[in-house]
Amino acid sequence: MKRISVPERPGWKEQAEKLGFGFHTMYGAPYWDETRAYQFTLEEIERDLEDPSQELYGMCLDLVDRVVRDDALLEKMAIPQTYREWIRQSWENSEPSLYGRFDFFYDGTGPAKLLEFNADTPTALYETGFFQWIWLEEQIAAGVIPQNSDQFNSVQDRLIERFAAMFAPGYHIHFASSKDHDEDRATVRYLEDCAKQAGLTPHYVAVEDIGVDAEGRFADKNAFVIDALFKLYPYEDMFREDYGPFLPGSKVHLIEPPWKAILSNKAILPLLWEMFPGHPNLLPSYFDGEAPAEFEASAFVRKPLFSREGANITVRGLEGGDVTTPGSYGEEGHILQAYVEPPKFGDDYAMIGSWIVGGIASGILIREDREKITQDLSRFVPHIILDT
Repeated sequence: MKRISVPERPGWKEQAEKLGFGFHTMYGAPYWDETRAYQFTLEEIERDLEDPSQELYGMCLDLVDRVVRDDALLEKMAIPQTYREWIRQSWENSEPSLYGRFDFFYDGTGPAKLLEFNADTPTALYETGFFQWIWLEEQIAAGVIPQNSDQFNSVQDRLIERFAAMFAPGYHIHFASSKDHDEDRATVRYLEDCAKQAGLTPHYVAVEDIGVDAEGRFADKNAFVIDALFKLYPYEDMFREDYGPFLPGSKVHLIEPPWKAILSNKAILPLLWEMFPGHPNLLPSYFDGEAPAEFEASAFVRKPLFSREGANITVRGLEGGDVTTPGSYGEEGHILQAYVEPPKFGDDYAMIGSWIVGGIASGILIREDREKITQDLSRFVPHIILDT
């Protein structure tokens, strides 16, 4: 694994605008950065990222099977009592999942270390599955990168296959995101297109415009009943909405399924460590207040059970002092995770996201930042696979 410098494609920003990738630059700073790329060998991809992602996903499913049957663990994970039976039934009914993303630190040496699992509402899907692949094809055609370059990226094909497996042709499915959030809207628009390619009939509805009719059914602002809903909106927030109590009886087919409310919780990190102690891809992790003294004597990371985009993360025990990111999360509790130094390439720290689509490891993304904690404005950098 190494970072290489590459020339930008002429006119790529205009291309991005035409393709709906309007947030390639945010607040005057690049979000998409193609002045560099990361180069992997096929062995690094298969042995160190693809295979561990597949194994970790199986471990996560084992964890769900344990947690849904244990009210004490559901309580510890701050899952409201009102929704526990609904979540349990969702799991026992084998309701299908569409996708999720593991986040790793990996530098080409040693095992990739799991930081967290974005199991419910991960973004950067469009950038990975579509725009990154266009970059690869055009840079190969231009002779910028070798003809035999490849990319670990079957995300789009897998999404289309998964939609086709989940729903009958012509099935109506709503896609929802919050208003005035460009990145979320781009993710949802991309998924709408994948669903359409799978033969489904997609509809968009803003999260704020979803209502409940007299029969307790969810409906859009045109009073069209929602039979299936992909919602880029976290379960922990949905539980707090006025319509929350209607969820268990609504009969709406939700994507992600309710059992993903367990895996989108950072409490899975200490539970995975408890279930699979010493696993090479896991970092020692504990619930806040339960860590042994020797653990807290070294550097560690304190994370809220629920948070997004690196918010409210505190790194303690560093030589230069504690590092904390802002945000409004944390009232439900925290976990502690052993600190590992992020891989550094030049002046930048890198994080790898590994996509699971339909239960299959399907591709990666790379985010860079000058700071050690990856946040919402961290840059997206493409990658290639090249055996020399």
